[in-house]
Amino acid sequence: MTVSAGPTGLAHMERFDLLPRLRHGVRVQYEGSIDKKGFNADWDWWLYKERDEWVLFDVDGPGCVYNFVQHRYPDSEEPTFRFYFDGEKEPRFEIRHSEFGSKAPFLAPLADAYLGPEDGGRGPIRVVRSFVPMPYERSCRITSDIRLKAAAKGDGGWGHVVYHAYAELEAAGEPPLRTFTGEEDYGRLLEMWRGVGSDPKPVQGGEQTAERRHLKLAPGDSVTVFEQSGAGSVSAIEACPSEAGSGWLSDIWVRMAWDGHERPDVYCPAGVFFANELGLNPVGVLSHGRRQNGSGYCYFPMPYWRSAVVELQNRGDADIMFDAWDTTFLPGEDVRYPERETGYFRTSDYYGATASPGRDSMIGKIEGTGHLVAGHVTAFTRRPGVISCEGDVRVHIDGNWTPQVESDGSESWVCYGWGFPTPPEQNPSSAYDGQPDNPWSMVRLCAGDFYPFRQELAFGIESGEFNNQYIRHSGILFYYGVDRPGMVLTDELDIGDPASEGIHEYRATGDLGTYGLESAYEDGTNRFLKNTGREIEGRSAFSVSVRPDNAGVRLRRRSDQISGRQRANVYVDGQRVTERSWYFADRNPYRRWLEDEFDIPASYTSGKSDLRIELEYVQDGETRSWNEFHYWVFSIL
Repeated sequence: MTVSAGPTGLAHMERFDLLPRLRHGVRVQYEGSIDKKGFNADWDWWLYKERDEWVLFDVDGPGCVYNFVQHRYPDSEEPTFRFYFDGEKEPRFEIRHSEFGSKAPFLAPLADAYLGPEDGGRGPIRVVRSFVPMPYERSCRITSDIRLKAAAKGDGGWGHVVYHAYAELEAAGEPPLRTFTGEEDYGRLLEMWRGVGSDPKPVQGGEQTAERRHLKLAPGDSVTVFEQSGAGSVSAIEACPSEAGSGWLSDIWVRMAWDGHERPDVYCPAGVFFANELGLNPVGVLSHGRRQNGSGYCYFPMPYWRSAVVELQNRGDADIMFDAWDTTFLPGEDVRYPERETGYFRTSDYYGATASPGRDSMIGKIEGTGHLVAGHVTAFTRRPGVISCEGDVRVHIDGNWTPQVESDGSESWVCYGWGFPTPPEQNPSSAYDGQPDNPWSMVRLCAGDFYPFRQELAFGIESGEFNNQYIRHSGILFYYGVDRPGMVLTDELDIGDPASEGIHEYRATGDLGTYGLESAYEDGTNRFLKNTGREIEGRSAFSVSVRPDNAGVRLRRRSDQISGRQRANVYVDGQRVTERSWYFADRNPYRRWLEDEFDIPASYTSGKSDLRIELEYVQDGETRSWNEFHYWVFSIL
């Protein structure tokens, strides 16, 4: 029986075995307290004020909130967060800062709080976080009853939301999306999250285990620990070193190849494979890690269809011995994991400890189609006592110059705070190891909020507040993917260019004229771009070319985000796209360039080679026009 990929909410998070299934019509997005000037003043978090509430998050269209985080001093005024869904006037749910972890359904370990130390007078600080999936059919808005700011001690404004946006409310073959009520039964998911160190996947019959006992690898040795022909899926790997030391974590490398691939799908030190690159203290998350007895576990499902080979290599200068190395697998997985709908379990190229002075360290770049499910980053400075965690994580997806996922400091990416002063720490979705200042090593599991990509994904991290420190980073990305692209660029329109406007039959009513802008993106670089665009207070329309065999179309717009709450209705060949409006609530008056996207479902585009796109400006908040500088048109495959 073919199992649905279950792309949304509670059903998806309960089915850890479905992580390899490729998801279509899903984008990951981030909203949070990022310093708009590109430095380290990340403390203010709000989009706009409405009556007596400060709006932190505001999106249109079907989606699901997967991660909510807010940092606050315990002695500061306590906020109440309110969650509004589908245009409701009254909040569906309210929770105070102090209630995370104890108020259903925000119960530990799906939601909890981390209290940092005094840390030289900077702290203590409480970080509340939730991984409770909160889907919505039409829209979501999150507010605070007080302004979140941190310009002075005693305040606290840092925070973020990571969420998925869906192209359609009901995708073919998937269970229908239903809006969060707060009454969902999270018992099974809570039980799974309480079992870190044991396999989170449903119990399956027919599993077999390839056991290797008393395994010895001399320096330079390479040993095959698992080899199979035909279809199957590795479901668990357990490693029990003979000695309690951590040298094997760096000296042993794990190499995996599925279906005869010449380039290994997985190739990395055992330390990152088991979420313990530093190895100072055993830490672990739901998917992979190291137990207190020193044994390692990895429960990511790893399907294959023709063959599988797992090898260990000793790249150190001493013998390494294991009491056991067990590989559990389930043969015949071609039915549960249809090949055309499933990604291979893979890692990016291991990024060895390297400094990138003045620019982001690129931990990994992935090409093809798939979704990132975990990341691991380690950092070293020249000497102890240097706070080295302030660098923002930035994830660029499918060539978009605007990061789709960010963080206000590396510690916030793993939902902690205050620069890792209390290692080791762990929760089922994130963990870190290290010294109170540095080195440090962090791992983040993205089981709910995985990061889909259709062409490429680039994961970078700053060195210091604005790339102003010397830091050697190392790390790796875990993902499911295939080499083929999931979308192709089929057209683009350069607004303000007479030839491009003519070719695309561009027309505008309520055109306020062209204007030029030279600015930067929120990508951490000083790359300035000059472009000409238009302001529209009525409608703009243009014709574009797409592939007739498209499975939907993605529009990407370069715009000026000097003012927030830009909104437009989208029409395709005269038919309004009813799933959502094109809406972006945030603003940045300093780094003004934005690339945002709009997915058009296949029901509007399938079988067509040309589309007439029309955008109707809708006044919202402070905006007085819709601005457009460039459009890219991608045919989804």
